[in-house]
Amino acid sequence: MTLYLNLAELLGDRIEQGLYRPGDRLPSVRALSQEHGVSLSTVQQAYRHLEDQGLATPRPKSGYFVPASRQVPALPEISRTAQRPVEVSQWDQVLEQVSSAPDERTIQLGRGRPDISVPTLKPLLRSLSRLSRRQDLSGLTYGSIYGDRSLREQVSRLLLDSGCQIAADEIIITTGCHEALSAAIRAICEPGDIVAVDSPSFHGVMQALKGFGMKALELPTDPLTGISLEALELALEQWPIKAIQLTPTCNNPLGYIMPEANKRALLTLAQRYDVAIIEDDVYGDLAYRYPRPPTIKSFDEDGRVLLCSSFSKTLAPGLRIGWIAPGRYRDRVLHMKYMGTGSTAQLPQMALAEFIAGGHYEPHLRRMRAQYQRSRDLMIEWISRYFPASVKISQPQGSFMIWVELPEGFDSHRLNRELRAHGVQIATGSIFSASGKFRNCLRMNYAAKPTATVEQAVRTVGELAAQLLAEQAG
Repeated sequence: MTLYLNLAELLGDRIEQGLYRPGDRLPSVRALSQEHGVSLSTVQQAYRHLEDQGLATPRPKSGYFVPASRQVPALPEISRTAQRPVEVSQWDQVLEQVSSAPDERTIQLGRGRPDISVPTLKPLLRSLSRLSRRQDLSGLTYGSIYGDRSLREQVSRLLLDSGCQIAADEIIITTGCHEALSAAIRAICEPGDIVAVDSPSFHGVMQALKGFGMKALELPTDPLTGISLEALELALEQWPIKAIQLTPTCNNPLGYIMPEANKRALLTLAQRYDVAIIEDDVYGDLAYRYPRPPTIKSFDEDGRVLLCSSFSKTLAPGLRIGWIAPGRYRDRVLHMKYMGTGSTAQLPQMALAEFIAGGHYEPHLRRMRAQYQRSRDLMIEWISRYFPASVKISQPQGSFMIWVELPEGFDSHRLNRELRAHGVQIATGSIFSASGKFRNCLRMNYAAKPTATVEQAVRTVGELAAQLLAEQAG
């Protein structure tokens, strides 16, 4: 990424986080040039980029300012403290969500799908095509249970960006991040054990806990900084928690990035109470700022962090290629993988290794980060315009998911049913809770390139939500 884009992202993050408020004067071109050791023209390019994004406006002979008309929408409320661990419910709603097949007649705002229509994926398609025509048929055989060696070496290299130095031998390839998370949970916990989770939390983990007969303890979660460390410490004192599972970087569904100091403090708590951390980093490479934030795993010195990720969100979900760096739990995770899928499909692993080694992964990421950030800004604008004034919106710092909170008593399940007739689908908030909280919330995807059709779908969601709220009030 060029110097001016780095600087623009830094300033943009500060504006988004409220460090510069509407009407505030931004640092002068000369001051930024001296502070960051870049040329005056680089700073001017950065400000022009912020102008294009609507984050800065010039005033003759006065410098650059945050637009006075810019309004930061209210954030969702911090989730309430759970009274006790609970058994997970909501399977029927999750099944309804994930069983819907791609349908050109339906605008899928609810599924966690990236944009796979971009030209930067063409080299991957060429690799798949070329490898499938090889006469030795190596892509059609069983591979090692550890995964393709060349792919593990590429993943090891990519991990350096997140602050991790993990050898290829310490990485296990899985069938998507979902298998990595499931294997991690089963490697550490037994039926009846308690797992502390962020709240709201990824519904796939919730359902894994349900299927394995485990309980979830939902922790209060700030939409900008993540779980409450104070609440976690109290929970660790009160309950025999076996693992902490969370998505601290580009969280799903809130989109926050946990501050580095909080990540270190979380690891210190886990060490003090001797519990494992299952870190889902599947969206980490899609952080809008660069360099991307470090993982909790990057601070781990005793192997208690199991780092899970995949290429489903950065490249394409149909590849079904994920991985896990399980630390001290390697042998147990390997056994769980063997019990689950055995070895992972060989052909997509080979194509992915070739794609990354060929230098195609990083340019693709740069393109997608920029596209998703622009789409986020448009999505926030559309929600602010078309939804009821009482709406509260998350401020994602990466990925392509946004969390929307409506007043207490609103029923997102009813909203989703009403939307079917309009060819639109959302994700209802309660599937992101073990106990069915957040029924008044919903998650929407903004990965697709913004078009008039997508805008109309968002408008339909907002207008129907307003109708339902009016009926509720009446």
